[in-house]
Amino acid sequence: MSATQAQRSSAPKLILASSSPRRREILQAAGIAFEVCAADVAEARKPGESPEEFVCRVATDKAVAALHRIAHPSDAPILGADTVVVIGTRTLGKPDSPDDARAMLRLLSGKQHRVLTGLCLLSPPAVWPCPLSALRKDVQVASTTVRFAELTDDEIDQYLDSGEPFDKAGAYGIQGLASKFIGSIDGCYFNVVGLPVSLVYQMLKRYRDSAPADAARNP
Repeated sequence: MSATQAQRSSAPKLILASSSPRRREILQAAGIAFEVCAADVAEARKPGESPEEFVCRVATDKAVAALHRIAHPSDAPILGADTVVVIGTRTLGKPDSPDDARAMLRLLSGKQHRVLTGLCLLSPPAVWPCPLSALRKDVQVASTTVRFAELTDDEIDQYLDSGEPFDKAGAYGIQGLASKFIGSIDGCYFNVVGLPVSLVYQMLKRYRDSAPADAARNP
């Protein structure tokens, strides 16, 4: 095996452009090798932008920002992801304060909402630097419908006291203390946690199948 082949065989199969511990845990549980290159980007929705367009744009911005942080071209694809909660005409990200989290939970109480995660799998460029227009991207969005139970003010206050809501879209974590508030879900559970891993896996398979033979990766 050549030095280049040895380097490639030990290379990560994915670069995750996120600092989310939940996304890391999901990838680890699924046996998908990765490295983290977190990228902070603006997450403000633009006028006229649909929730689906918003999460896909932010996911793409994160992947591109991570690419620019890498010191040299990588032979691993970069995954950007962004998750929001949509209820009616409102799009909810992470709460800014306890009052904001309380308002979100009151809004979700006893109602049905959607959780959207935008994904962007950015293929590594053959040469670097290269124009953004030349980058190959696979952009997808996952949607899961969640129904919340009715919450009392005491239940909301107790949940806020736990500290769990403050780094999560919609101010709740389905995998944690808020699990007891979930009446039903329709769609991917892991999408609600923060990463629809089955969709990620399918995207990695497409990347492997479309990549040049000497750069192909098994997901």
